[in-house]
Formats: sequence, C-alpha cells, structure tokens
Amino acid sequence: MHAYRTHTCGALKLSDSGQPARVSGWVHRKRDHGQLLFIDLRDHYGITQCVVDSSSPVFGLAESLRLESVITVTGKVVARSAETINTQLATGEIEVQVGEISVQSESETLPFPVNADTEYPEEMRLRYRFLDLRREGIHEAIVLRSRVIASIRQRMIDQGFMEYQTPILTSSSPEGARDFLVPSRLHPGQFYALPQAPQQFKQLLMVAGFDRYFQIAPCFRDEDARADRAPGEFYQLDFEMSFVTQEDVFAAIEPVLHGIFAEFGKGKPVTPPPFPRIPYAESIRSYGSDKPDLRNPIKMQNVTEHFRGSGFKVFAGMIEANPKVEVWAIPAPTGGNRAFCDRMNAWAQGEGQPGLGYIFFKEGEGSGPVAKNIGPERTASVREQLGLGDGDAVFFVAGVPSKFIAFAGAARQKVGRERGIVEEGLFKFCWIVDFPMYELNEDTGLIEFSHNPFSMPQGGLDALLHQDPLTINAFQYDIVCNGIELCSGAIRNHLPEIMFKAFEIAGYPVSEVEARFGGMVNAFRYGAPPHGGAAPGIDRMVMLLAETPNIREVIAFPLNQQAQDLLMQAPAPVPPARLKELHIALSLPPVRGKGA
Repeated sequence: MHAYRTHTCGALKLSDSGQPARVSGWVHRKRDHGQLLFIDLRDHYGITQCVVDSSSPVFGLAESLRLESVITVTGKVVARSAETINTQLATGEIEVQVGEISVQSESETLPFPVNADTEYPEEMRLRYRFLDLRREGIHEAIVLRSRVIASIRQRMIDQGFMEYQTPILTSSSPEGARDFLVPSRLHPGQFYALPQAPQQFKQLLMVAGFDRYFQIAPCFRDEDARADRAPGEFYQLDFEMSFVTQEDVFAAIEPVLHGIFAEFGKGKPVTPPPFPRIPYAESIRSYGSDKPDLRNPIKMQNVTEHFRGSGFKVFAGMIEANPKVEVWAIPAPTGGNRAFCDRMNAWAQGEGQPGLGYIFFKEGEGSGPVAKNIGPERTASVREQLGLGDGDAVFFVAGVPSKFIAFAGAARQKVGRERGIVEEGLFKFCWIVDFPMYELNEDTGLIEFSHNPFSMPQGGLDALLHQDPLTINAFQYDIVCNGIELCSGAIRNHLPEIMFKAFEIAGYPVSEVEARFGGMVNAFRYGAPPHGGAAPGIDRMVMLLAETPNIREVIAFPLNQQAQDLLMQAPAPVPPARLKELHIALSLPPVRGKGA
C-alpha cells in the first residue's frame, strides 16, 4: 500500500465498499457524537468522511487533532446507511472506518477558519493567503483559472497560432503606465524595465516572419489598484497576426472567447460570433462609456433641440451661451413616478451634481417641473423621440458632453439597476471600434495620442497629411463583456514614414521616435508585413466566469490595494551593500510626523 494514499479524498465510491483504503489530507471538520467521532478529510480533489469508534486505540489521537492538521488515515471503506448518504459530496455514499492515523503535520490554532466562507478582512486573508486558498470558493476560482488557460492555449493552437516567449528584462515601454525598473549591476546607472506588454516584441516577431503568435504573457505596470485591475502584474492572452485586416483579427479571437465562456460559463448564454461592432462615438453617446454593459437596454439620446429657446431657462440659457452645450436624455422604463425621480435626483446630488431634471408620464401627459416649463408640445416631442409611454420617465443632463459623459453613463447604469431591467445570467460581448487617433489635451491645448500610438490611422499617410487630426480614426478596437473591458487591440502601423508623421502630430520629433522606438522602426525598414492583434486579459475573463467583482479573488497570490505582498513582505528594504553593488543612492521623501 502506498505510504500516503491509495485514493484521493474525492475518489472513493460505493463500488469500493469492503476494500481497504488509505487517504491523506487536511482535517476539515470534526464532529463528536459520543461513541463515534467523524472527521471530514479534505484534499485538492474532495472530502471523505472518516469514522473513529470510541473503542479504537486511535480515538484519543483523533480527538486531539486540530483542524487543518495533515493526517493519513488507513481503514476500510463501508457503505453509509440510506438516511446518512450525503448527496452534496462525490464520496457521500461511503465512509472510511479508521484503523490507523498518522499525523504528518500538526496545525497551530488558525487565525480564521478554513471550513467556512465567512468574510474576513482582506489584509488578514492576504497575510495568510496559503490558508485562504484552502477555502472552497477561492480554491475553485484558482482551479478555474488553470482550466481556462489550458483551454485558451489549445484553442489558439487549433487555429494555427504558435506560442513564443518574449523577454521579461527589456527597455521602457510606450504603453503609457509607469514601468517597474530593474537596476543593472553590470551597467551602472542604467535600468531594465519589466514589460508593460510584449507589444514591440510581438510586432518584431511578425517582421521576422512567424505569422501567428500567442503567449499567456505576464505584464507589469506600476499603477493603482481597482476592483477590475490588479496592481503590479497581470496576465493576458497576447496574440498577433500577419497579413490581416481588422475583420480577420475579430474572426480569429471571437470563436476563442465564445468557446471559453460557453465552456466555463455554467450554461449562461454567450453572444454568438460575430460580436456586435459599435463605433466609439456611438458608444459614448448611447451609453456614456467606451465599455458599455449591453445587458442594460437603455440608450441615451441627444434632445438638445427640444430645449433650445424653451421655457426651461436653465438648459435654454446654457445652449444659447455655448454652442458646445448639449442636452442628453436617459430613458427610464417603468420609472414614471415622483418617488423614483426624486430618489434619482438625490443620488445625482450625492454624486456632486446639481441634480437630474426629469419628466414622468402618466395618463398621456408629462409631469414634473421640466414638463411644466417646456410645455406640452415639446414634452410630447421628447416622448415620441424616445418611444416612452405611460409609467415611464426620462432624466436629463446638460452641458459640454466631455464634462458630463462619465456621470451620464453612471446615471444610465443606476436607472437600469434600480428598475431591474439589466439582464442577468448571460455574457454580452461587443467590439468598440473606430477609436479617435488623437485627442485634445484641454489643459495644454496640445494634440495627444488617445489610445495606442502604434495603430494604423484610417486613411493612412494621406489622412495624416490632409485631415484635421481630431477627426482621424484609427484601426483600434476593444472587446467588452458585461461592461468590463477585456482587451485593446489594433491593426499596427508598419510603415516608418506613417509612424514618423503620426508621432510628429503628437509632438514627437523624428529624433525622439528613433531614440525611444529605434529597434522597431529599424525593423520596419527591412520589410514589415501588415499585422495586427489584441490581448484579452486572463484575470478579467476568469473574474467574469467566477462571478466575483474583485480581481484579487482569481489570482493566487495578489498584491493588496497598496501594491504590497503581505505574505512575502514585499516590497522591502535591501541591505546597504546590495545598493552599493548596484550603484544606487537612496533619496527618500521626509518621514511625515503624526501631526503632519
């Protein structure tokens, strides 16, 4: 018999009754019924109930065992009586009558129980992450992550992609976030950077003729944490393809994403390919976001003309004073009562807004201060444009759209949730396409890249030479699922003359482009194929599939919100001798006193 186990704790069945067995694992639960002591023994695969009779010579040892101690149990498999069968366990038809117990490792008193899903402070959970990972929910999430990655890998290979690894020690990236820097011992005063993404390397692989690349790639960005973004490091399905159009990229990745969500989505409906394509400008105007949650059917509309010159002086005056001012309407199906409208108005004020104008409809007429001021004819026109009926309402936001877009989008989501019209239990995908190549920095008045500087502008060099930069769109695209951005991608700019001009418009001279991106620009001079790709985030995909709003729940050893590893105590000081070896002198900020 094997030293530790003949079976895992999830393997024994009724057909094993009468046979000897040895199982090893952690003491999950203990129940003392006087003459019988029950031990639920847990390993990675499941739970087996073990029974110790009070007459057994190992009863005293069994009684003394602390939860989470690691033991090996040897005994006989017996069938449970009909009334004691546990249908919730794969091993629920049997139990092991214990003859021997060997303690492999005794546990100290636990800082928190492992056999319950009670919520505990995240700081405690991360400090004792090895215990937290034993809990059923998070253990399942990490197993799910492994299976998702394995399935992604096979699906990509089946489509003709090949996996290649790219460097971890590299140069500073143009991705836009802060780099993590690594000092070079051999080259004093110089630094490597950890890759924010394999962007340049995967493009160089295309130049080198590898055609279809993918990688489950680690990426490193020194940025703040959010619920859907881990600080420090994350993983993405990075892929690139040669001789492709935007539609070719879509056709390659859509079956992979659909297949993953169909395979691991517990039967929830998934948007079938081809996914809807929504232009960026339309997404902003209809949903107030470039990552719309399409489970919410509400679409906003521009209703400025109904307020121009109207009796609602607040909006009419704003429109007259500034030609950039618009009024947007947020329909609220079934929200046609004053109580709901007043709640939304109070919510808006809590968000730092002056309020939300509204009209609600009953008995064929509009009610509320806005309706009263614009009159029945304009009210009826608003109602007709939005397709509203009795029992519905509409809310209004006014101003320069770039200033209120985020609030309008949040209000749309708030209305959808409050009215219960957001569809649950499905995955709704879409592409956001036609991102602007450039945007205006309103603080500096300068033109900047809005998304990815390596994207091909729509219209190519001719557009860069003859078109207003703020009207140029790029072959850039995002995949969005249920309001979560899963990835960005683009058809790349593979021609040096277009790259130099694109960067010149954003204020970069040729010398700076050569200095920062010389490796890639130089490669393009020697024959570069048209190419493009994208990089869906692994962590975010698993987060959606695991139905958790917190990305740290699907990462085995995440940093906390302050980018600290509480388990391994990182970051941490290093000895002065090590700093000297690396030619680094610290210039620390002054320590603030308690009264500061």
